Amino acid sequence: MKNSPTYIPVVIIGGGPVGLFLAICLLKKGIQCKILEKRHEPVPDSRSLGIHPVSLELFDKIDLTQPFLNQGLKIQKGFALSSDKVLGEINFEGCPKPHNYILACPQFTSEAILREELNRLDDSVLVTKAEFNELKQKEDQVEIYFTDEQGNNRFITADYVIGCDGKNSPVRQRSSIHYSGKRYDDTYIMGDFEDNTDFGSDAAVYLPPDGLIECFPLPNGMRRWVVKTDSYVENPDSTIIVEFIRKRINHDLTAIQNVMISSFGVQHFIAETFVKGRVILAGDAAHVVSPIGGQGMNLGWLDAWRVAEILSGDDIDLNLKEYSESQKKITRKVAKRAELNMALGRKTAIPSIRNLFIKSLLKKPLKNKIAQLFTMRGLESWWI
Repeated sequence: MKNSPTYIPVVIIGGGPVGLFLAICLLKKGIQCKILEKRHEPVPDSRSLGIHPVSLELFDKIDLTQPFLNQGLKIQKGFALSSDKVLGEINFEGCPKPHNYILACPQFTSEAILREELNRLDDSVLVTKAEFNELKQKEDQVEIYFTDEQGNNRFITADYVIGCDGKNSPVRQRSSIHYSGKRYDDTYIMGDFEDNTDFGSDAAVYLPPDGLIECFPLPNGMRRWVVKTDSYVENPDSTIIVEFIRKRINHDLTAIQNVMISSFGVQHFIAETFVKGRVILAGDAAHVVSPIGGQGMNLGWLDAWRVAEILSGDDIDLNLKEYSESQKKITRKVAKRAELNMALGRKTAIPSIRNLFIKSLLKKPLKNKIAQLFTMRGLESWWI
């Protein structure tokens, strides 16, 4: 019932970066919405940190870029190295302006910025400590059942419910939307350390024979290290990653401040459809791609922007169908790019061949194309 106090046009399940951004976009287009989020505070660690130009251009459209620039760090150059020799560099300065860089911004900072903007627009939208339980689709509405902070069972009706609730999405599961894909054998360990390199604001990717080592600058004098491992490290700690880095590239992180360590595997999953009736999926609820390359969160923001545009326009049903098909195509392209990144970082018995290939990629005329790939350009073109 659209005049009921329990009615809201759009309900978003999940208040991470994608759900928060989606709510901001909807509000700025004049659409009332509500977010149901289990957590009370933003995530406590850095997690996803690379914000690509395609996302910054979306932020420009809703006057949201400056807070990210104030707290992030611009990466305009990256080096590819063997254990000790420079194979080439990627320079983003030649990419389209004004955002000819990748912005390093820890996820807890991104979430805090998005929450602040959302609360500025409407501080009643984000409902925390709310546990989604079930949904029921009707012909012209959907009922959402949840448990509030006090443990009370409640429900709300909406025109649409949008699942932004992660790769294990209860919204997707309750809607019986098939989620298919695979897990790769690739595993990694990563950590954030005080920066004791000479790279400054530049990124570096090492390609020693035993597997990839990446290091990216972070704000406040920190640096993210990612190391390819032979198998999943069950109980990661700083001594493990420090030893990997010392053995492979002879760089010493001993006694350097460390604020985060984690292990992760890699997978690629995609929902059979991103829209089913009045249920819409966005972000990891719709697709998961390898985090190598830092594209996942940005892909979710692209989803959110497109959904907000559709819900604020005409021919909603037709355009939602197109959203599902077009975003699935873009997701597959992002996954292929991530697979290329992973393949280049695997252990090899003949590193000289890989190094020669990397050198050729980082020379003109391919150099500019590679820079575009690393900044998520050309996702709607035919080229990879």
